[in-house]
Amino acid sequence: MERRMSQSGSAETNLSETSRKRVLSVAYWRFFVNALLILCDMASFIGASAIIYVWQGGEALYSSRFHFHIGLWLYALACSLIWIYCLHSVGVYHRHVMSDGYQLNALLVKGTFFTGLMICAVDSILNVYIPLLHTGLVLLCAFLITMLERLIIRQFVLSSREKGAYSYGTVVVGSPDGIEHALEFLSQKRQLNYHAIAVCPIGLNKRTGLVEAVVAPADFKDRIRKISGRDIVTLPYCGNFAERAASMGVQTVMVTDVMQRFSDNFNTFVLNMETMNLEIAVVTSAVDVSGHETNIRVIQGTTVMTISLPQYSPWDMCKKRVFDVLVSLFAVIVAAIVTVPIAIAIKLTDGGPIFYTQTRVGRRDKPFKMIKFRSMVVDADKMKAELAKETGQDGRFIFKMKDDPRVTKVGKFIRKFSIDEFPQFLNVLKGDMSVVGPRPPLPEEVAQYNQTYATRMLVKPGITGPWQVSGRSNLSKEESESLDVSYVQNWSILGGIVLLFRTVGAVVTHKGAY
Repeated sequence: MERRMSQSGSAETNLSETSRKRVLSVAYWRFFVNALLILCDMASFIGASAIIYVWQGGEALYSSRFHFHIGLWLYALACSLIWIYCLHSVGVYHRHVMSDGYQLNALLVKGTFFTGLMICAVDSILNVYIPLLHTGLVLLCAFLITMLERLIIRQFVLSSREKGAYSYGTVVVGSPDGIEHALEFLSQKRQLNYHAIAVCPIGLNKRTGLVEAVVAPADFKDRIRKISGRDIVTLPYCGNFAERAASMGVQTVMVTDVMQRFSDNFNTFVLNMETMNLEIAVVTSAVDVSGHETNIRVIQGTTVMTISLPQYSPWDMCKKRVFDVLVSLFAVIVAAIVTVPIAIAIKLTDGGPIFYTQTRVGRRDKPFKMIKFRSMVVDADKMKAELAKETGQDGRFIFKMKDDPRVTKVGKFIRKFSIDEFPQFLNVLKGDMSVVGPRPPLPEEVAQYNQTYATRMLVKPGITGPWQVSGRSNLSKEESESLDVSYVQNWSILGGIVLLFRTVGAVVTHKGAY
């Protein structure tokens, strides 16, 4: 009896030590990365300040309210601390942000805006005269330098993660099918930093309503080996599951399905994991309540949670329309420079029409005529069905093929730089489209949409969007659909601005353009 208690105590001590080392290792890595980022961000801001103030021949500043001089370097250091505070406040230093370029850029824009407000407030309190142009130039330079610095550090971190370094040991819990889908996702998105070291097949007992271990199919291990390229340990779902996972060095438990959120099964499971300092990651669909504003009320002992998407308020929709009109007016003025030579080149190619109009489906299934510079031969639509059959894209919503024989020589050039889409800004001004949004679909495509994918029709289609800047024609059907549905739930004006900048990068690099 004493020997058994001694062995149990020893096991608990070893387990506690393993958990402690794991937590310290994660904490050290987070501290190191964040410290490096903060130092680089401060250096970026001070460097930007030095460039602008030296260029402008700046002298020491003077506070006319408190009657003291402020050295430029001291002022730059103080402003850099404001910069760090604002970036931290908007979530730039969260560990998951580094792996998501879109979210990182959006938060940088937000942090830059708040930094500008705080610096102007401090200048006003001290009554220090600094031209607004100087402050704006410093913020712009700091933003650009920080983006470049983040790009370099991000590439280093992501390449290290893809090699298995600095990754979070993960056990994937769910049905055998759910586990396979999660492993496929993790193998494609290694930059997310989840390294699967174990799986745990579970199922729901319909009689008792409890989650329990299930016997995986005979070829389950072979399938996950094929997906991951290595053998992965299978952990049984039992009372000491959390302890066994922690003893293996697991840091994250990823739940794919079976356990519904807010259920007793899920709450009990989470409590067991968190008592061992294990992080819970829940795999959700693109259509979820995660992006909603929630309001919880208790009415006569009953808890009621209401959810809403704030970006669909009349005020936010009005702001988006103003944004669309302003951007489109500017784009139309700029496009006027290339319109005449492009029109002449198209006309001289085969004598056909300059513009190509096609019926597309807009918000809430409203059809409209989309305008583009013609980049294909006149009878291109008649050839589409045959080409789709030849390339095995009969059921694909987005038909794309490299070296499309229908594209003219001029068409290849204007498609390469997305010039063919310039006339769509007229559609935006008319109100049929938005600058940023899902790709405008054809009527026959809409007829094939399932219930989830049909939610993309709740917003206006866009000239650019997440699909266009994330690989364009190189994306699979599933990836394209997921991006569109996710956009419907998570769009914002700030995110739209970031997507516009990313569009410029995609056009310049010709990423996925054909």
